[in-house]
Parts: sequence; structure tokens; C-alpha cells
Amino acid sequence: MALTFGILTVSDRCFKGESKDTSGPRLEQEILNKFPMAKIAEKHIVPDEVEEIKECLKRFVFQSYNVILTTGGTGFSQRDVTPEATKQIIEREANGLSHVMTSKSLEKTQYAMLSRAVCGIKNTTIIINLPGSEKAAAECFGFISESLPHAVSVLTGKKLEVEKAHKDVQRTSKVKIDASKRDRHSTYPMLEVDAATALVLNECAATNKTEEILVEESLYRILANDIFAKAPVPPFEASIKDGYAVRASDGLGIKKVRYYAAAGDTPIDSTLKEGEVIRISTGAPIPLGADAVVQVEDTKLIKSQDGEELEIEIKINPKTGQDIRKIGSDVEKGVLVIKRYNKISAADVGVMAMLGYSKVHVFKQASIGILSTGNELCKAGEPLKPGQIYDSNKLTLMNLLKEYHYQATDYGIARDNPDDVYKSFAKAFEKNDVVITSGGVSMGEFDVIKQVLTIDFNAIIHFGRINMKPGKPTTFATLDYNDKRKYVFALPGNPVSSCVTSILFVIPFLRKIERAETIKYPFVHVSIPEIKNSDARPEYARAVVSFKNGILSAHTTGSQVSSRLNSLLGANGLIIVPGKNLQDINNSASQPIFGQTTPNIFGQYSIKPISQTCLYKVLLFSELKYV
Repeated sequence: MALTFGILTVSDRCFKGESKDTSGPRLEQEILNKFPMAKIAEKHIVPDEVEEIKECLKRFVFQSYNVILTTGGTGFSQRDVTPEATKQIIEREANGLSHVMTSKSLEKTQYAMLSRAVCGIKNTTIIINLPGSEKAAAECFGFISESLPHAVSVLTGKKLEVEKAHKDVQRTSKVKIDASKRDRHSTYPMLEVDAATALVLNECAATNKTEEILVEESLYRILANDIFAKAPVPPFEASIKDGYAVRASDGLGIKKVRYYAAAGDTPIDSTLKEGEVIRISTGAPIPLGADAVVQVEDTKLIKSQDGEELEIEIKINPKTGQDIRKIGSDVEKGVLVIKRYNKISAADVGVMAMLGYSKVHVFKQASIGILSTGNELCKAGEPLKPGQIYDSNKLTLMNLLKEYHYQATDYGIARDNPDDVYKSFAKAFEKNDVVITSGGVSMGEFDVIKQVLTIDFNAIIHFGRINMKPGKPTTFATLDYNDKRKYVFALPGNPVSSCVTSILFVIPFLRKIERAETIKYPFVHVSIPEIKNSDARPEYARAVVSFKNGILSAHTTGSQVSSRLNSLLGANGLIIVPGKNLQDINNSASQPIFGQTTPNIFGQYSIKPISQTCLYKVLLFSELKYV
């Protein structure tokens, strides 16, 4: 459901322009984060006056907005009259909303008891009073936002949506936690990274769905149609230089200056006569009769009047066609300019605009939902309780996807119990093709992701363990939900593990879905001092890979423990360090790793082996750094 919102800021100072309204814009941001399809229909600022508040609320209600949020005027000050004005508008109070906001706010500050916020209903509109503080307004909206779609469905009589919401609330998982019966050893075979990657891509169904978007919004999208030139570029003969349009046959000497032709002017339709020239600027159309342009540097002013040139001298012999851009000299009509499946670059955007395209068809990207799991997780900005940590995984993963030009929706934090995980998955499956989770995939008694997927959703777990460090418990599953195929990447809870596995598996998967030409990352080989790996699994060490003076080099980003998110700072590559057994076999510094007998060539430069070094395979997941 696409909700419509009205936002009313109540503040004397903001109304007079003495203070900037931050709460209104923050609420707008929170609404769109929570409900991407929502419409902010109207925003307004009024002073702390009952009648003005009432008039604005009446207007919003008349427009039949689903939800009206007021911010400000709910405290004990003499001028705080928003609740009084609201009570005169609403027909029925919605005390449950007020109660939830107050009780949740009391967990953060005792001063929440001083709020007099009122919530209620007028016709089919819900009116909600929020505090005037930007932070408090955003928090209180967050407390009650989940209930708004259902509340609006009930108010507006959308029976099917109401029934569905009731079913969602009533659903429980079939999974029961019994620590005594949990597996002591994983039942999933250990796959090599290459095999897991191939399996993920094999399961991925590349889309045939396209959408038409504005050219200016198409950067980094995958082109769904070939782009042809609808007309020649340029469509007329144009001057390449600032100077004079001439008849080449007139040769050298003094000429009469007739008109001035500037870029964008309509072509002069009277034919140039013998001994005449026309002053012309770069890009201007060539006048009739002219067949050459002489640059201003090759002329001399002879006579002028009132700032206008009357006569000039041509000092070089012009040649036919000189400094004239011919019709279609840049692009001929009908030629293929940009091929289908091309990832649109800034230059592509410019070329399409040059060709007259205002819209373009691109392949649809997968819709993505991201979910964190864990009893220990707390949303950033909230006070930590004993034993809690802040949820960094979700924000990191969402922004990692943005770096690769994909958008994801936040589905919050699911607690480590089957019911909560089940409901969170069901909610995410409703609107997303791909669901990414972090945590809950190891061997702990509360790691229920795989069980919920298989038992509650009849999912196929394609793999549940990978021979790599970090990222061993990474899980990939597929299932059908409401007759639509869904893909699940259940990633480990350690921050680095979830990022590394996203880079290795999720991004190539998303690229294939939208039919990108390049799916996998490039590899280079670098000779660097030997890196010790005490684990039997290959380690994907975070590294900075750079190019200086013709030499490719790399160095790790410090401690590589999987909980240390800092190890990703500045990294643009993953050094693949063999497991302990393979290292023992290749313990001589002169023996290259991975069976490489000849140093790889990068561009025109060879990698020069250095004593006491090993040759490592390095995956580049971001741009190479040039020093």
C-alpha cells in the first residue's frame, strides 16, 4: 500500500524564520526510509496557535491523506497547544499509539512522561502528535510506524489487506529449539569457493524484465535496447572555430563583413556574395554560399563603426571545407552507437542526450531486503544494555550494495527465536526477490536460519558451508513464495565475514540477474612477503593493491580476525592465502603459490619477483590504486 502523509511543524520560531525546521525534513526522511512508495503530499509550518493548527489539520483531512504527523507543541510550555487543537479535530482517540510512544520513550528518558501527545482519527485519516525534537520525533515515529499500513487498511475498508495482516500476525514457526537435539557436526558438505560461486550463478535466472527510466537517472544501469542515432550529429554544417565564414574561391584580401552567426542561431538563408564574409562563432551553422571558415587569428581588422566590424583582411588562402564540421561527421543517422547489455557510463549518458534520447530502457534490478539476526543487537543511536552490541552489519551491507549501485530495504533485526525469524522472512519475501541475512547460520542452539528456511518455507539449501576464511557458514537457498522464486543469502554474523561473502557471492549474483556483461571480478598476481595462515582453509585477506613505477604491490590491512570490520577500511582486494597444508607444501619462498610458474603480466609491466616472497592470487573488488 502506498501511504500518503501530511507533515505539520508547529513552532513559533520556525514559522517566523528565526529557527530552521529540522524535525519536518527528518520525518520526511524517516517515512521514505520505512515506506519507499509513500507520498509526502504536503508539508506546512504554523505557529503555536490553536486556530491555525486546526485550520491546517482540517485542510489535510479534507485532502484525505492517510496519516498526518504533527511535530512540536506537545509539552508543558504555555504555548504548547498542539494536543488541544488536535482534540478539537479528531472524532475518535487512538490511545494505543500514544501509549506505545510514551512507554518506549520512557525506556530512553524519564522526561518522556512530560509529553501530552494525542493521537486520533478523523474520517479515514490518522492524526499523530509527535515531539518537537528532531531525534524524539524520529524515534516516536519508528515506534508506531509498523502498525500504520494495517491501521490505514482497516480505516479505508481494504478487507483483503486486513485479513492478510491478521494472518501474518498469527503465523508461527514449526521450528522448536531443543539444545539436546541439535547437530554436533554440520550436515552440509564443505564446498570450495569456485564451486559455490558456480552454483549461485547457475541458480540465478537472468531477468527479461525492463523498465523505462530518464536518461539522467540511468548511470550504471544495464542497457536493454541498442541505441541508434535517430538523426545525424551534427544535423547541420557547423563552424569548428571562431572566425569568419567565407567563400574559399574569394581567396586573400579585404572583405566586407555582413552578418554575425552565433551558436544556436537559425541558419542565414541569404546566399553569401563575392567579397563578403560572415562573422561566426564555434558551433554556429554555416551560412548559404560559404564553404570554409577562417579562424580569427588569421585575419586583420580594417574598418569598424560603433563597435561593429565593417571590413577585415583575410591573411591566409582558405581551402574548401576548412574548419567546417560536416553533417553526420560525429554520428551518421541510423548507426548503432551503444550496444545492448552495456553498463551505462557517464559518457553513454551524454551521448544518449546528444542523440535526443530523454528516456531509455534498462533491465530491472533485483529487489533486495536485508535483515540482521541476534538477541545481542541494538540499533545504532539507542542506549546499549549489558551484553548488547550495535548492529553494524546491516548498514555496512546496505552501503556496500550502494557502492555497486544496488539499493536494499532495511527489514530490521530479528531476535534469535524461530517465530521472529519466520515473520521477518515472510515480510521480506512479500516484496523482495533477494533476501540477505547476517547471523544465525553457525552451530549454536539459537542459530535457526537454516531450520526456518527448510521447515517453514520448504527451501532448498544449496550449500551451508564453504572452505574459506572468513565466511565458512555462508548459506545459499532458494524457495518459492506466493508462486515467485526467492533467493536467500544467509551470511555469517561476523562483520568482515558478511562483507567478504557479499563481495564474492551476492554482487556477482545481482550482476547476472540484470544481465551485466561483466559478472566476476578480475584477478591479478602479486609477489609479496609470505603471509602465514594457520588455518586449513584458504584465507581471503583484506588488502590494499596498488600500482607504482610499473610494479604491482599489495599489503594487508592489519589484523584479519573476522570481527574486525576495520580490516576492510581502504581495502580494494582480497589476497587468497592457501590453507596450512598447502602452505607446508609450498614453503619455499622461491616456489610460486597456486602452481604459477611464470609471473603474471599486468598491462605492459612484468611483476618482478623479490627474494623471500611468494606469488599470490589477488581478487580486485574495487579500483586499483595508482601511486
